[in-house]
Formats: sequence, C-alpha cells, structure tokens
Amino acid sequence: MLTAVSAADLLVAAAVAFLAGGVNSIAGGGSLILFPTLVALGLGTVEANVTNSVAQWPGYLGGVAGFRAEYAGQRSRLLRLGTVAVLGGTAGSVLLLTTPSEAFDVVVPVLVLLASSLLAFQPLVTRRLKRTQSDGVAPRDPRWLYAALFLATTYGGYFGGALGVILVGVLGLALSRLALANALKSALSAVTATVSLLIFGVFGDVHWGVVAVAAPASLLGGFLGARIATRIPATALRVLIVGFGVAVSVYLFLRI
Repeated sequence: MLTAVSAADLLVAAAVAFLAGGVNSIAGGGSLILFPTLVALGLGTVEANVTNSVAQWPGYLGGVAGFRAEYAGQRSRLLRLGTVAVLGGTAGSVLLLTTPSEAFDVVVPVLVLLASSLLAFQPLVTRRLKRTQSDGVAPRDPRWLYAALFLATTYGGYFGGALGVILVGVLGLALSRLALANALKSALSAVTATVSLLIFGVFGDVHWGVVAVAAPASLLGGFLGARIATRIPATALRVLIVGFGVAVSVYLFLRI
C-alpha cells in the first residue's frame, strides 16, 4: 500500500529533486539527497528507493545526449556492454523486489555509506586513471570487464547510489580513454535505469504522485546544473554531499 503524501510534501520532493538533478550534473550523488528526503517524508525505504530510481530516470537521458560525439564507432561495444547492463539491472531490480523489505532496511545504510565513500574518492580515481591511460583505443575489451560490469549494474538495479562512480572506475581500468569511459558510463547508467523503470513501474510500489513532480524537476535541475557546472566548485559541493550521506547512513543505522 502506497504512503499518502500531502501537497506540501510533493513541493518538498520537487524542490529536492530539482537540487538532486543539478547535483548529478555538477558532482554526482543526487540519489544521496533525494532518497533520504523521501524516507523523511514518510515513504518506506523500498518505496522510496524505487520512486527515487524512477524519478531520476529522465536525467540519465540528458547525460547520454551530451556525449553523442563520443559514441561514434562504438555501436558494437555499446550493444555488448548494454546487454550486460540489461542483465545486471534486471538482476538487481528483481532482487530488491523479491527480498524482504527488512533485509533492505539492514543493507541500505551500508549502501549509502559505500556510495558516499565512492563519491569522496572519485577525484582520486579519476586522476589515477588519467595518469595511467594513453590516448589510443583498446582493440578488445578484457573479459573481466563483463563480470565487473554485471556486478556494478546489479548494484545499480538494487540501489544505484554512486553507480556512475563505480562504472567510471571499472570502464576506466578496462579502456584506454577516460573520456570514452565517462561517455559509456552515462549510456550504461541510462540502460540500467531504464530496466529498473520498467520493472519497478510494473511490479514495484512506485509513488507516481511523487514521480509526477520529481521527474520533471530532476530533468530541469540536471539541465541547469550542466549549464552552471563550471561556475560552482565541485570539490566543495562533493564534500557537502559526502558529509550529508554519512549523516544519513548513521541515521538509517539508528532506525534499524
């Protein structure tokens, strides 16, 4: 049974979704803002998670559009890796819906803390990948990439916070160009999110009233965030998001 949400709560959800969309464009980690807000508004953790996933889906499409030039000549690779993302996203989404909500309540504080930690170390990972990669294009993808990608997108289907950070790390180690890894990250995040949208939309307790106001707000926030991304110090924003995520993790631990 879906949680009742007042008009005032919907306004709060829309405002936070707008902020989350902008944060995703500037530094990443928007889920760490919207998800706990939905929990604070009274939604159960699983209901908040599936609603958050569906509401933020439009923002991924904007990311794909922004990397159109990087996808030139990558059709076969996108098909291969996209197929793995479909399988992983399906596995994670089904796992979320078929395991007891109590299990998610226990796991989610750990996932929030993990996502916050990954976001905190994202600049270090990016700098390391830039130092170790050349400008050429790897002729073949290593086999381990498919297993790692499946695990990453399974996590994405189950929770999804900081999925982009995980994908950049995995793809950056496997490919020869960080720019290409970043572009593929957006495409595979969009694939995983689309799978979750379809599964949660049919079988999950999505709060469509929240989605109706949060999805367009997230899309608008992402668009505006991309326009001002170069004017806001991403490091300071990342510190705030990570600190907020750690606080949310502690709060969720105490709720168990």
